[in-house]
Amino acid sequence: MKILLTGANGYIGMRLLPNLLEMGHQVVCSVRDGKRLSVDPNIRKKIEVVELDFLDPTDPQVLPSDIDAAYYLIHSMASSITDFDEKEALAAGHFNTLLEGTQCKQVIYLSGIVNDKQLSRHLSSRKNVEDILYQGSFQLTVLRAGIIVGSGSSSFEIIRDLCEKLPVMITPKWVLTKTQPIAIRDVIQFLTKVLGNPQTYDQSFDIGGPDILTYKDMLQRYAKVRGFKNWILTVPVMTPKLSSYWLYFVTSTSYKLAVNLVDSMKMEVVAKDNRLQEMLGVPAHTYEEAIEMAFKKIEQNLVVSSWKDSIASGQIKEDLETYIQVPKFGVLQDRKSLAIKNEETVLDNIWRIGGETGWYYGNWLWKVRGFLDKLAGGPGLRRGRTHPDRLYPGDALDFWRVLLADRKAKRLLLFAEMRTPGEAWLEFKIVDGVLYQTATFRPKGLWGRLYWYSVLPFHVFIFGGMIRNIARTISN
Repeated sequence: MKILLTGANGYIGMRLLPNLLEMGHQVVCSVRDGKRLSVDPNIRKKIEVVELDFLDPTDPQVLPSDIDAAYYLIHSMASSITDFDEKEALAAGHFNTLLEGTQCKQVIYLSGIVNDKQLSRHLSSRKNVEDILYQGSFQLTVLRAGIIVGSGSSSFEIIRDLCEKLPVMITPKWVLTKTQPIAIRDVIQFLTKVLGNPQTYDQSFDIGGPDILTYKDMLQRYAKVRGFKNWILTVPVMTPKLSSYWLYFVTSTSYKLAVNLVDSMKMEVVAKDNRLQEMLGVPAHTYEEAIEMAFKKIEQNLVVSSWKDSIASGQIKEDLETYIQVPKFGVLQDRKSLAIKNEETVLDNIWRIGGETGWYYGNWLWKVRGFLDKLAGGPGLRRGRTHPDRLYPGDALDFWRVLLADRKAKRLLLFAEMRTPGEAWLEFKIVDGVLYQTATFRPKGLWGRLYWYSVLPFHVFIFGGMIRNIARTISN
């Protein structure tokens, strides 16, 4: 089958793609920016990429007409607090229009469980998108899931941050809300097994794991699996805004996502039935098993995708191409260079920068800068990186975004998503046995210039130490 995969560079899309290819399907990946589709070059050769922004009206002929089925994995919850539901409705309408020009027989939509009498704005939006898609010229299959647990998922990373960093937690009362978590492995099974299955056409199904837990239960069971104990105290007075700030400062989530998550966490997300599981024979992994599987992936450096790599988790509002040309005029720069002995080993070291490796010099100062960035509403350093030694355009790297990662050209280019009164780039490249490291800053007005000169003394030894330690680590 020829399949359209929307949201191909999202958390679910990146997990689903290799499964579809292994099943022998042709896959057309729909993304806003083809340059930031973070897939292995071998996978890239097997797929067709179409650049589409479903928020904009598009020529229907942009899609191949011979598409047999499509996955709708688009949402805007992490990108907005005020109008994400309007964006999601608009995108669904444009999707329906685009599919009219194809022979698509089935669309599979991953939605949220909407069984509570009162729905959050997020879940109401998911239900509205479902209603819009039912108006399309295709057969619709809707899978409604709650908390998805897997390495790199937003839910898993938030639970991980809370438990690993706070042995004692003072939590809002929504931690007593019931939910039904499901392992990412089971979600992918459901998504692939309903494909082309007439029994699932024009139907909506709840999918969930075997455990119905409160969020407090989930935190405590996580700690048990990891071999430590945590203490959770619940208070009734924490407002939604305070809850959002609590999640934002303690975890790696963005503030926008924290607000929308808190809004949804007040609602019970429990499946009504498991008829699809019985119909398809999908095994149901427990919550503890889902955590154990997630850590196996992490320990083996096999995390395929992370919610943090979404553009919505940072400050970039346009395509990467907009930022990839480093400006030469009206900028302030810190340039350094150093002769090196082993270019390949240098590249290995550069490709490991950030995350657990750190920044090679003054890591405590980078952490202070990350904390200040969090206070200012930025992503801070907690996003880390998805892979310890692989980088792709579009990847999140602490409070940077990867614009270019070209091993053959021996060049890595990062764009700052931290809060600054200007725009900043950090570039590493190797030319003829010399490592060049360039920090470029384009200030916005007087405040931008004052900011640059105020941190200039730190740049002298931070950037100097960084390039020396990269070279020294490699050369010795």
